[in-house]
Amino acid sequence: MKGGLTSSVAGGAGWNAGKTADAAAPGTRQPLPPVAPADLPSTHPLAARPAGPLPGELARRALAAIADHADRLSALDRAIGDGDHGANMLRGFGAVAGAADRLAAQALPEALQAAGHLLVMKTGGASGPLYGSLLDCMGKAAPAVGPRSGVDLAQMLDAGIDAIKLRGRSDAGAKTMLDVLIPVQMALASGGAIRAARDAADTGLEATRAMRAKRGRAAFLGARSVGHLDPGACSAAVLVHMVCDLLEEAGR
Repeated sequence: MKGGLTSSVAGGAGWNAGKTADAAAPGTRQPLPPVAPADLPSTHPLAARPAGPLPGELARRALAAIADHADRLSALDRAIGDGDHGANMLRGFGAVAGAADRLAAQALPEALQAAGHLLVMKTGGASGPLYGSLLDCMGKAAPAVGPRSGVDLAQMLDAGIDAIKLRGRSDAGAKTMLDVLIPVQMALASGGAIRAARDAADTGLEATRAMRAKRGRAAFLGARSVGHLDPGACSAAVLVHMVCDLLEEAGR
C-alpha cells in the first residue's frame, strides 16, 4: 500500500504522525484538496471486460491489506469497542479471498454482489452487514461492463453509502466508516484523481479522532470516545488505499 496510510502505520508522516497514543489531542477536519478531471482510459482494468481476473485480484489484495493492518484495527477497537474488528475483518475478507477464483470468472457487478453476500455471512460484529451491504449495492449500481470513469465509481460508491446509511441508521459525523467513504465519494464525483481519493480517505479518518461516537458500542462511552480514531473508518481507509494502489499500478 502506498500513500499516507502506510507511512502512518509505520510511524512516519500521515494520520498517526507525531502521536504516541490514540488519545492524542483531537484534530480538526481540513478542506479536501482541489481535484482535477481524471477519467479512467478505456484500457484500464476497471473499464472491465464482461468477466476477467480483476474481481479475484481485488479479493486477494483486500485480504492482504486487512491482514497488514489487522492488529492496528483491533487495537483501535479495544479503545472504544469490543476489540475484535481486525479479527472480524480477517474472517470476512478471508472468505472472500477464498472465493477469488470463482469471483474472477464473474463480471465485476456480479462479483461485488457475491463478495457482499459472503461478508454478511462470514464476518462477525456489525462489519459484515455494513461492508456486505456496501459491496452488494455497489455491484447493483455498477454498469454491466464495469465502471469506465471516476464518475462511474462515484455513482457505485454513492449507492453503497446509501445502503450503509440505511443499514446502520447513521450518516457523516457519527464517527463511522461513512466519515471516510463520503469524502472519497465526493472527491471522485468532482472528477478527482486517485491522489484526491487517497487524501480524502486520510482526512476523513483523522477527522474521526475529534468526533463523539453516535452509533455502535462506542456511543456508550459518550465524551470518552473523543480522542480515538474510529476502527471502521480505519478499515475503510485501508481498503480505499488498496483500490488506489491497484488503479495506479494499472495506469503505468
